[in-house]
Amino acid sequence: MSESGYGPRVSPFSAGLACKCPRCGRGPLFDGFLTVAERCSACGLNLGKADSADGPAVFVIFILGFLLVPLALLFEAWVEPPLWLHVVIWPPLILAGSLALLRPTKGLMIALQYHHKASESGTESYD
Repeated sequence: MSESGYGPRVSPFSAGLACKCPRCGRGPLFDGFLTVAERCSACGLNLGKADSADGPAVFVIFILGFLLVPLALLFEAWVEPPLWLHVVIWPPLILAGSLALLRPTKGLMIALQYHHKASESGTESYD
């Protein structure tokens, strides 16, 4: 049993990336695409206090920049396409990558905050 009394301790990485409750790993973390649920439907954890702020967006920007900028530069150096082709290729890739990474990144940050008992005051918990 974990210290919370809700079964085995859940890995924040598996729960966060799967967008599940950070305490039980079963209930959904989100109500909508990025709207955090008020409570876990499985264990009742109050998720209303969970706030990842701008962290997930910053990490997504860094990850996509690290991956796509070198690809765009190599594509330019090897193929030398016209400018319009860059405009057609890269914005959809950036948008798709952002949408694909934002939800699991936000889930991971919320799960890590719960796991490390992080809050603004350092004492407040989700319970």
